[in-house]
Amino acid sequence: MKLWQKLWLLFTVIWVGLSLLNLGIMFAAGEAEPDKAATLAVLAVALPAALYLAAWAWNAWRARRS
Repeated sequence: MKLWQKLWLLFTVIWVGLSLLNLGIMFAAGEAEPDKAATLAVLAVALPAALYLAAWAWNAWRARRS
């Protein structure tokens, strides 16, 4: 596993963990608006996926150049 993949995995675990904690606090406090909760849930998945695709594309582009 390459270094960027390890760092991405670490970021993803932290990001998803904090997002779930935030969602849990929203629901426990009774402030869970459906739009807010859905946005947070989508961002919890979409941001790490987008970062992985960007890092993969960057790595592929750099490999082609050399």
